[in-house]
Amino acid sequence: MDPDQVNAVLDAASALLAVVAQSVAEVEDVVTSPQLRVLVLIAARGPQNLGAVAADLGVHPSNATRLCDRLVAGGLIERREDPQDRRFLKLLLSEQGRRLVDQVMSHRREAIAAVIERLPAATRSSLASAMGAFARAANEPGSDDGRFALRAGD
Repeated sequence: MDPDQVNAVLDAASALLAVVAQSVAEVEDVVTSPQLRVLVLIAARGPQNLGAVAADLGVHPSNATRLCDRLVAGGLIERREDPQDRRFLKLLLSEQGRRLVDQVMSHRREAIAAVIERLPAATRSSLASAMGAFARAANEPGSDDGRFALRAGD
């Protein structure tokens, strides 16, 4: 493997992580990073139960329960009975939670778009192709709306 190629990708990853970190910093007075992760998970995958949240975060269900309790108390998610199995509760984004996730994702899109706009027009298309190929090689499907959440073990 060419070390220059690896270094170029690491540099790009660092730039992308800086964008993500800034979007998280803008809401850190409202939610912690793990709480934001739960909100993004629910936004991306739809209603979740506590077991799915715990598995996604890689934490014990009691930790996921406490984290979600704080999100409920903050008005960012709602608990509802699961109509298919009333023993389980579904966690859904509240309108306030949806606005927060949309704010974070909007910031990310705008910041990335600003960087792309600084590139020569001829480079933009090849960048998009290369980044798409990289995501596919990493087996990372992405999402239509730019949302992402780290998987357990990431």
